[in-house]
Amino acid sequence: MQSTPTDELVLALQKASMPNKTLIITIVNKAYVEPHRNNFPSMLDLFLESFWLGEDTRSLLDHLLLVAVDRTAYDRCKFRRLRCYRLETDGVDFTGERVYMSDDFIKMMWRRTVFLLDVLQRGYNFIFTDTDILWLRNPFPRLRTNETEDLLISNDASDSPLAEYLINTGFYYVRSNNKTISLFEKWHSMKDNSTGMKEQDVLVRMRATGVFGQLGLNVRILDTLYFNGFCNNRTDVGLVVTVHANCCRSISAKVEDLAAILGGWRRFRAVASSTGGGENGGGNGTEGLFQWTTHVACWNSWKEPN
Repeated sequence: MQSTPTDELVLALQKASMPNKTLIITIVNKAYVEPHRNNFPSMLDLFLESFWLGEDTRSLLDHLLLVAVDRTAYDRCKFRRLRCYRLETDGVDFTGERVYMSDDFIKMMWRRTVFLLDVLQRGYNFIFTDTDILWLRNPFPRLRTNETEDLLISNDASDSPLAEYLINTGFYYVRSNNKTISLFEKWHSMKDNSTGMKEQDVLVRMRATGVFGQLGLNVRILDTLYFNGFCNNRTDVGLVVTVHANCCRSISAKVEDLAAILGGWRRFRAVASSTGGGENGGGNGTEGLFQWTTHVACWNSWKEPN
């Protein structure tokens, strides 16, 4: 009896996944893996460095699948000895920077949705993370569920009365089951009737119009106290898990401000360790003295022309 040939995606998922068929996925192109305007670091450099500097995050790299949408990104991934998968799209070039809300940006976001649906259909749970997110602590303890939650998703302002509808698809955990597969199928089916809208806007509309409830989804909105971003700028360094360069328009601005955040995090851990508070501050007063840097480059990015 002959065995069925295993495709490259199946092999990539098998190698990256944990025993419970869970993995971490990020998607990159040339603009994210190479230094912007020949200035180091690249966005990918910062992303990976955060796993090195974060608390209980280094081992998570074994479960990170880096999905490359062009040859340069794939070659850079293989050179770093990471777990890599080449996602090809006929007739579309995703090589360069895709400015926020440009037509090519929207196309790339929808291609991402189709790929992640494919992963769910193969029975894998995953955290999807944008590459412009710093992983300062292991997020899995904050994502533990009783297996009844289908989707745990970040948002831009959890202290807002509109937080339920300010969901952000830059970071979320999704469990593979019939309900989430139906969600992604329905989500993508709305693409052609959503001209000028990115996939996140469509998902927000689906939630607002009751589609989540119709599918029987159990959804948890992640608290920005732990899953932070530039949109809300929560400041508790003793609790923050991830920092997302959202509310920012260009790669160069994201890199500049994320590098400053990562430098501050490195100094915080060094001071906390030297004063006997351990790596996370440990209640020795270090947290109260710490100040995050302001996101000046990202603020200014909105003034730049297209």
